[in-house]
Amino acid sequence: MKICSIVGARPQFIKASVLSRKIRLEHKEILIHTGQHYDKNMSEIFFKEMSIPEPDYNLGIAGGTHGVMTGMMLISIEKVLLKENPDLVIVYGDTNSTLAGALAAVKLHIPVCHVEAGGRLGTLSNPEEINRTLTDHVSTLLMCCVSSAVEFLKKENITKNVFLVGDPMFDAFLNYSAELTDQDKKNLMDFDGRVSLIPDEYYYLTCHREENTGTDEPLFEILSAMNSLDAVTVYPVHPRNQERAKRLCRQNTFANIILTQPVGYLTSISLVKNAKKVVTDSGGLQREAFFSGVQCVTVFDYVAWPETMVDNQNQLAKPDKQDILTKLSVDIKRDSNYQPFGDGHAAEKIVEVITKFHKDKSYN
Repeated sequence: MKICSIVGARPQFIKASVLSRKIRLEHKEILIHTGQHYDKNMSEIFFKEMSIPEPDYNLGIAGGTHGVMTGMMLISIEKVLLKENPDLVIVYGDTNSTLAGALAAVKLHIPVCHVEAGGRLGTLSNPEEINRTLTDHVSTLLMCCVSSAVEFLKKENITKNVFLVGDPMFDAFLNYSAELTDQDKKNLMDFDGRVSLIPDEYYYLTCHREENTGTDEPLFEILSAMNSLDAVTVYPVHPRNQERAKRLCRQNTFANIILTQPVGYLTSISLVKNAKKVVTDSGGLQREAFFSGVQCVTVFDYVAWPETMVDNQNQLAKPDKQDILTKLSVDIKRDSNYQPFGDGHAAEKIVEVITKFHKDKSYN
């Protein structure tokens, strides 16, 4: 088969790092990078340290409103698909790159495989929810990470070609955790390019969603909570949020927070695995905390991964200092036998499915 895989954001790079490797054992893959995450520390470092093949096409589309970004991607991806004429298009997750890739493919009558299908928050106020829902409804093959995703699809009358394969992010976590070096465990870089060591004891914070970082108030509450903890907080800051984060820490003398440039995947999973606890608004990082057995508080209004919300392993909090501290104070219970995200072989299962469907010509 000739397969076009479309990526554009950090979580997609992580999934592609394991799936592309398996695809290329049997098929020809054309990798299209939309450019949605364009910063060196948000994109280039992931391709390098995870040995992801260089993109065959880098569309360089970033910034602008959701409509502008999605529209520009749709136009550019369509041109590539017309040129390459693939047998299948693979899209990941729920970004604008995902929706643009799926729409471009289905309008050209090219089958779409959606990796990480079926996740639902239950609200259209979240732009990613719109992306993932529309993508599911135009996809031919739907690869689900967890059983709840299969059930969400059933409620929308999507039952054909739905496969529970496990989570490629769990594959990646297992694979790259075994490859961590002392360098990955130690180095952080500040905004002036100075390198420092990761502290022996720390909390790990990631916070990038517009609702948490778009104005001072929610981010102030989150930083206030972290600053009052019994160890420092390591906070790699998204490029669009750096000025606000630096100003709030300076104005409020948040000396217990270490602001750093975005970190690569290997450093991030090391930070997760060795943190006292994790606070995040990332769908990926809350799963990685779960994989690590590290307690997580997710600053978000909706449950993204129901399977993690057991025995206080993951709890929702408002962007409110007291709510975050209350949730962090709760004890965690951990059943090491409970692993709802698969067996670490999701990538192989996905390739088995798409190979069989191509051979059987059963896309329609």
